[in-house]
Amino acid sequence: MSTGAPPDKSHAVIAPDLLLLAYRSGIFPMAESRDDPEIMWIEPRERAIIPLDGLQVSRSLAKELRRDRLTITCNRAFGQVMAECAAPRPDEDGEEGESWISDRIVASYSLLHRLGHAHSVEVWDGERLVGGLYGVSFDRVFCGESMFSRVSNASKIALCWLVAAMREARMELLDCQFMTAHLASMGAVAMSQSAYLEKVEQACRPAEFAPYAPLPDAFAALAASSSPGKVIAQSLIHTS
Repeated sequence: MSTGAPPDKSHAVIAPDLLLLAYRSGIFPMAESRDDPEIMWIEPRERAIIPLDGLQVSRSLAKELRRDRLTITCNRAFGQVMAECAAPRPDEDGEEGESWISDRIVASYSLLHRLGHAHSVEVWDGERLVGGLYGVSFDRVFCGESMFSRVSNASKIALCWLVAAMREARMELLDCQFMTAHLASMGAVAMSQSAYLEKVEQACRPAEFAPYAPLPDAFAALAASSSPGKVIAQSLIHTS
C-alpha cells in the first residue's frame, strides 16, 4: 500500500551513462547544499585546464615532493576523499559555508568509482589522510572535481602526482572546471567552452591512434620507484 509520501531523491543516483555523456559534452552537476536532492547541470562559459606540460611547481613544493615524507595512493579511500571535500568550509566571514557536493552527488560518484570512471588521489601522513582530490576519467581526459588539505601543500602534492600519472598514462586533458587563484598559481589557463570542447573531442579520438593506460596503473608504476617524489619533481620541473 502506498503511503502517499514523495520518493526520497537525496540518494537517487544519477545514471552513470548520463554522467559520462554530460562530461563528454562539457557539462557537470552541482547542488545548492549537502542535503539538496536536486542537481543543477553546469556549462561554464569559461573553462580552466592545467596543461600537462605546464604545471608550475615552486621550489618549496619540489623540495617537499623530493622528501617523500608523505605517502600517495590512488583509489585507496575514494569515499573518505569525497567526504573530506564535501565537508563545509568557512567562507570569507568565517561562517560555515554550504557544500555543493550533496548526498546525491556522493552516491552518484561512488557508483561511478565502482565502475572504474571516477578516481581519487590520497595523501597520507602515516595512517592519517591529510589531503587528496577526486574526479572523473574517460578516454584521455580527467575532470578534477574537488580537493582538500589538512596540512600544508597536501592538495598540491596530490595534483603533482595526478599530472605525473596522467603523463605516464599518455592522457591529454586535465580539466579544472573553474579558474581560481590557487589553480592559476599552479599553471592553470582559461579558455572558452568551445575551445575546451575541441580539446575534449581530440582527447576522445579512437585509442588505436593514441594508446593510453588506465590511470590507476600509471599511479602504480610511479609508486614502484624507490624515490617516486624525486622522480616526479624532476620530471615536472624539466617540463614546466
